Amino acid sequence: MSSFQCSSQSNLKYINYNKHYEHTFPLDPSAHTELVSSVGWTTADELYSCSDDHAILKWSLLTNETSQLAKLPAEVYATDIHWFPKVVGGGKGKKGESDVFVLTSTDGKFHLISRLGRVEKSVEAHKGAVLSGRWSYDGTAMATAGEDGQVRIWSRSGMLRSTIVQQGTPVYSLAWGPDSDQILYTSGRQLIVKPLQANAKPIQWKGHEGVILKVDWNAVNNLILSGGEDCRYKVWDSYGRLLFTSQVHDYPITSVSWAPDGELFAVGSFNTLRLCDKTGWSYALEKPNTGSVFNIAWSSDGTQIAGACGNGHVIFGHVIERRLEWKNYEATVTDRKSIQVRNVMDDAREKLDFRDRIIKTSLAFGHLVVATTSQCYVYSTKNWNTPMIFDLKEGTVTLIVQTEKHFALVDSSGIQVYSYEGRMQASPKVPGLRPDVLNVQTLSISNDAVAIRDKKDEKVVHLFDATSGKPLGDGKPFVHKLEVAEVALDQCGPAPERRLAIVDKNRDLYLAQVRAVGGARKVIKLGTMVHSMSWNDETNMLAALQDTKLVVYYFPNAVYVDKDILPKTLMEKDATEFGKNPQIVNFLGNHVIIRRADGSLVSTGVSPYPSMLHSYVSNSRWDDAVRLCRFVKDEALWACLAAMAAYAKDLNTAEVAYAAIDEVDKVQYILHIKEIPSKEARNAEMALFCGSPQDAEGILLQSGLVFRAIQMNINLYNWDRALELAVKHKTHVDTVLAFRQKYLEKFGRNEKSKRFLQYAEGVEVDWQKIEAKIEMEQQKEREKAATTRR
Repeated sequence: MSSFQCSSQSNLKYINYNKHYEHTFPLDPSAHTELVSSVGWTTADELYSCSDDHAILKWSLLTNETSQLAKLPAEVYATDIHWFPKVVGGGKGKKGESDVFVLTSTDGKFHLISRLGRVEKSVEAHKGAVLSGRWSYDGTAMATAGEDGQVRIWSRSGMLRSTIVQQGTPVYSLAWGPDSDQILYTSGRQLIVKPLQANAKPIQWKGHEGVILKVDWNAVNNLILSGGEDCRYKVWDSYGRLLFTSQVHDYPITSVSWAPDGELFAVGSFNTLRLCDKTGWSYALEKPNTGSVFNIAWSSDGTQIAGACGNGHVIFGHVIERRLEWKNYEATVTDRKSIQVRNVMDDAREKLDFRDRIIKTSLAFGHLVVATTSQCYVYSTKNWNTPMIFDLKEGTVTLIVQTEKHFALVDSSGIQVYSYEGRMQASPKVPGLRPDVLNVQTLSISNDAVAIRDKKDEKVVHLFDATSGKPLGDGKPFVHKLEVAEVALDQCGPAPERRLAIVDKNRDLYLAQVRAVGGARKVIKLGTMVHSMSWNDETNMLAALQDTKLVVYYFPNAVYVDKDILPKTLMEKDATEFGKNPQIVNFLGNHVIIRRADGSLVSTGVSPYPSMLHSYVSNSRWDDAVRLCRFVKDEALWACLAAMAAYAKDLNTAEVAYAAIDEVDKVQYILHIKEIPSKEARNAEMALFCGSPQDAEGILLQSGLVFRAIQMNINLYNWDRALELAVKHKTHVDTVLAFRQKYLEKFGRNEKSKRFLQYAEGVEVDWQKIEAKIEMEQQKEREKAATTRR
């Protein structure tokens, strides 16, 4: 959970959501005397504001001082300010600083102003007031919206590029799309997404029952916020589908703003400031005596907000009471520089104090990772007294993702993988990566791999070794047929068996190999209509919310072994009790934690036996696994064991398990495999059983069983490959021709393949010789197997 600490620059009282205490800054005589129209952060500790008193003020949160930067002419009333994006403009000056901001005003102009207060350029932009001015995320363009109903695009230097909108009603607010190639703007009660490409069709929908006053569009989650005179705020996806609508407030919604990481947003109204989760439900509500909050800006680290208030105050809020939970531990950010950890088993509490402001926290796999403005602290749940501490060199940490052996930090310089001892292990490099748009849906890490969804081409997932940072396999990324919405690596098992679960834009769930040897990665569809998914932290079970069901895949790898029994290895539970749009928070042990649309957490249990079965199988305790299944007498458990045994090529266990679920044909095939004399040939037949003829052929050829490889292709009617192998190894060409001839005669057809006709002219087909050669090959294989056993 989260809440606000708030202060308005009048008496500057901090109001904690749960407790009340006071802290007063020295008042500066240059504080605003009239309505504040807009605010904007230049660093995480420095804010600029503009007001109807024509003053531009600079607020320092480090020194608690306020100073006047500039005074606008008497006829100029500022309407909006927006700093040039730091990802582009942070190269000069201090780390993470912007050098210039755009100020729009009621005289129809926008002004480019340096951080020292010097007006670099003033441009006549609109007839009537310029109501909004926004830089694109990549900093290559700026958009303005006017009272004249126009939306215009300008170059970085303030040159007009195009007028993309001309309408009869004022455009009160606009926002750039995540890729800086679309503009969202208001038109009365309508919301319109206008692509910048010529001839591209805009998307338009009715958003509110009253005039829409404010919009925002987040680059990380791609969700849209809107607030209007109908006293509601709403959350939309980029196609205009309504995801959340608030209750009616007492007054119009005058401001909305996303936090940079897209996990939270703030809403302002008359004497009202609200903190909400990205799905819409409310974390905290404050009722400061400030009049209407006309504009809200988040600091770049996402820990603080500032609001422009109608009574001339600037209100500051700090997000606190963020609570993390992992198993029996609970960590709560109690204020900007301290965390309280509680063990719920014995109610033991530890208070952790930090030198600098806390930016990001993560609790998982027995470790608490805390990133402040300058350092990273790594605590073990076994010892809270001696954390591992290392300095952070680049910018603000925007994301922490943990796995059992290490964790990934994302900051402005990219992605770094650290061990829990604080040693940097890898720094995967993706060309054109935008670290600021990564989140837990687009970055996943396991003990041996890192998966990153590409922002430029969302069909591409880059896969890296977690210990070296080098691309996996042949260096080529995984490319899906549709845009990928979510990626997740499984957390257990050996590296060669690592799996990547992906959900694409159609909400279909796929399972893909991470390490593909000598070929393309196998990608198989697991399910449809998947809204949320999570791997288990202890075993490779996968939980997914599919349509109106919670589905737990006890052994997802069954899809690579035997697709027919996959439906038998699932647990399905009705998910309607979780309400509309629930999300899986995590899957720990035998519990799936789900957050409902109203923000409440619900825990649902999963049978403990599948995780016990995973444990037995991973330690090759097959007899114990069979005893467990006989004790539980559950078809799903038997089906899992059958798939696990087939995957591990344990024929005896596979035979018992398939017999228990009445798969008679598969039991007979396994009995046939057990009669094969050589271990290599048995392994090849099991690979064939699992639907991998290429793997089977590779095993046979590597073991020198060329005839078996040829025979396998004949049995599969893969005639060209059989002939190719026979010619390459200069053996059994006549055998291939004979079986091909027999096959064609059975169906009354003539040979048309030029290749087969060519070899038929020079090779004599004698069935007696062929049968003798086959018998000799079989005898040779039996003798080789007997020698190997001895």
